[in-house]
Amino acid sequence: MRRHDFIKAIAGSAAAAWPLAARAQQSDRRRRVAVTMAYAESDPEGQLLLHTFAEALEGFGWKANRNLISEYRWAGGDTDLMRMFAKELVGLQPDVILANTTPVIAAFQRETKTIPIVFVIAGDPIGDGFVGSLSRPGGNITGFLHLEGSIGGKWLELLKEIAPQVRRVAMMFNPDTSPGQGSYFSPALDAAAKAFGIQSLKAPVRNDSDIEQAIASLASQPGGGLVVMSDGFVRVHRHTIIAATARHKIPTVYPLRVNATDGGLLAYGPSYVDLFRQAATYIDRILKGEKPTDLPVQVPTKFELVINLKTAKALGLDVPSFCSNAQTR
Repeated sequence: MRRHDFIKAIAGSAAAAWPLAARAQQSDRRRRVAVTMAYAESDPEGQLLLHTFAEALEGFGWKANRNLISEYRWAGGDTDLMRMFAKELVGLQPDVILANTTPVIAAFQRETKTIPIVFVIAGDPIGDGFVGSLSRPGGNITGFLHLEGSIGGKWLELLKEIAPQVRRVAMMFNPDTSPGQGSYFSPALDAAAKAFGIQSLKAPVRNDSDIEQAIASLASQPGGGLVVMSDGFVRVHRHTIIAATARHKIPTVYPLRVNATDGGLLAYGPSYVDLFRQAATYIDRILKGEKPTDLPVQVPTKFELVINLKTAKALGLDVPSFCSNAQTR
């Protein structure tokens, strides 16, 4: 669904008719930022992140209807929409693009090699061919890495600590939206599973029916646990996952605090609010003349561990050892 209205800006018809070269000569012209969010527009988490980004930009002096035109699209985890929006927004010739999640970045990369792209929430930008290296991106793309592959082992470690009865663990992801089609986090998780003597399984999903079937299958034998990967699809469909794991009593670890606040058992991962706030710094610097190739890819520095005590109680789990280091809900 096309939406322009999170921060609505209207360009006069005369200004819109100016040739691009002429507009570029105007030092006081309004700049255009294009954003595609992987979230559904109705998702409060997505709205919070976009508000954080817009507020941070305003703090740098970029004012809607004065010196900034913002074009926002909400893809809702739909890769077809991501590709459609990328083509549409590149056609508007923005000064800079903010791309949220790996498939959104890939969609914009197919459409332009010249317009600066800042990504926020990407798993493997080197492996996916977005940048040459973290320190020297080398093209028109840079941004903010949200997770390194090694965190897969940490997720399983936390799950095993809070639910020691787990003997089989499934890794849930959508091959179409997960970094490396699901392979980015799996080596570290598989290694941790071997160290703990746990059977490691893969649970690729592409719709709600797949999610229900995967969780029901995992629950068909005792000792099942679930690790939900970080990708746009499972983020959008988190309520289905949370409901199904609660119904089947499957201990589950997630990558985002919103999963725990929405009813999931345990979440460990970076602060997305912090990443979106930082992304505004790169957008600001590019709008002021810096190039993406000179801006290194940044890794997260702020992580959150959140436990839902109500869910833990429903699963019969004891979590006092976590409480000194975790936020509880």
